[in-house]
Amino acid sequence: MKYFVADTHFFDKRMIGNQRFAPRPYFMVQEMDDNIIKNWNDEITDNDVVYHLGDIAVCHIKPQKKAYEYVFNVLRQLNGHLVLIKGNHDSRGLFKYLANHNYLLNGRNKFEFHDVGVLIKMNHAQYYMTHYPIMLGKVSQIINLHGHIHNYSVPLKENINVGVDSPERDYLGYDKPFGSPYSENDIFKMVKQKSIDFSKRQ
Repeated sequence: MKYFVADTHFFDKRMIGNQRFAPRPYFMVQEMDDNIIKNWNDEITDNDVVYHLGDIAVCHIKPQKKAYEYVFNVLRQLNGHLVLIKGNHDSRGLFKYLANHNYLLNGRNKFEFHDVGVLIKMNHAQYYMTHYPIMLGKVSQIINLHGHIHNYSVPLKENINVGVDSPERDYLGYDKPFGSPYSENDIFKMVKQKSIDFSKRQ
């Protein structure tokens, strides 16, 4: 099964609290990180593939290599194979470190890396996955899954924010555990409900 998520921001103390940009119901960063890991693993198995659309972590521990080690140790705790698309807080150094420490999980690499984006076909449509939202213009059957903008939504029905703190979680109609990646069915529902929402506005 394929899953999708963005903007976990492990270790990022700026994400704590109920601020408008990225409201997260936590008082301590360790609480946030532990909850994301738990909710992730409650949903994901090691047979699943999770597309992480950037901003894995913001870790300011020195030296830099130690920060990479901290991030690696968190990612090792997450079930599934991780397809990592580079976000603005993900350095090439981190990706290089993860590549050098990659390992096999059920016969395939734990990590796969992409600098810009990935295009897949699913449910008779194409899904272009990027960190930053992109404006595709008038297109047929192409959806942009993205992160980066946290508690904001692109005012286009073809753009779906899959960040952990995306306001488009409301389209699911149920209480998605914080940090739990979105399933294929979640994505289909978000796409459908956002399209319905926009048709009512016209």
